[in-house]
Amino acid sequence: MGLPYGNPMDLIGCIGIFDGADMDAYQVDFAALRVLRLVHGHLSFTRAAEALGTTQSAVSYTIERLRRAFDDPLFVRQGAGIVATERCNEIVEEAARMLDRFAALSAPRGFDPARAEASVTISCNHYERVTVVPWLMRALRARAPGLRLRIISSTVRGKEQLSRGESDLLIGPIRIEDAGFFGRRLMEDHYVCVMDRDNPLAQENLDAARFVAAPQAVVTYGGNWRSAYLLEMERAGVAPNMVAEVPSPANLPQLLAGNDLIATVPARVARAFGAGLVTRDCPFPAPFGIDLYWTGRTHHAPMHRWLRGLIAEAAAAQ
Repeated sequence: MGLPYGNPMDLIGCIGIFDGADMDAYQVDFAALRVLRLVHGHLSFTRAAEALGTTQSAVSYTIERLRRAFDDPLFVRQGAGIVATERCNEIVEEAARMLDRFAALSAPRGFDPARAEASVTISCNHYERVTVVPWLMRALRARAPGLRLRIISSTVRGKEQLSRGESDLLIGPIRIEDAGFFGRRLMEDHYVCVMDRDNPLAQENLDAARFVAAPQAVVTYGGNWRSAYLLEMERAGVAPNMVAEVPSPANLPQLLAGNDLIATVPARVARAFGAGLVTRDCPFPAPFGIDLYWTGRTHHAPMHRWLRGLIAEAAAAQ
């Protein structure tokens, strides 16, 4: 859900009334600080403008006014990009607390799910989209039909998306211990092997030797993320016999059909494949947890408290 400042461009425009004169810090508003926070988070005027739904020139204009207000360049060129000054880092750290606190203060205190009209952005990946999100969507349509979900891929950027306000909630197998973040454990899972029903390995239990030797389709997900079972194998001094590499488990039923390949995925993802594939225990089960995270911006908001409880219900139902 967006911050309650109205249209950012309206407030960016308000800053423009100080054309031709120096701007002091008391003329800075929350919309300008939000722009600063986004530029700082992305280290890009263009990406900040995209997040705000405005133009790069409007963002540049706002940053220029803030430079005058704080008597600091805020961002300087370094190579092909920009870096924040120490003063900018200090301002953004304090501004983030003020923005989140103001959002919490301005949130409505009463909440009736049946009457609520709002949009919530959840950052997550394939796992959560096939386990938690379908149940959650059904529950929302029955209990709070006016709530709209926007699902974005977190890949390895979920924490940054949450910190910058691009998402309201983050769900995934990660740990965030930084100040300003809140979290709760949703569920536990582990890895299993899936394969075609006619695969010879489907008729026997997989020990470590058979598993390592079997031709495998390995899901790499992209970025620097590595599945926990691969890390467990690495610690054991072995590696999968990778024949195919795919960025997502989404098409594994089709990829494994009619051949001798196996794949390793979380147990709940395997369950979502249905009866088309056979599931066998993995010698490297690598148990992991799925957590839900949010920030102080929504921590006290009644709607978000209710929604977090509903997400917990969705996870428990899996």
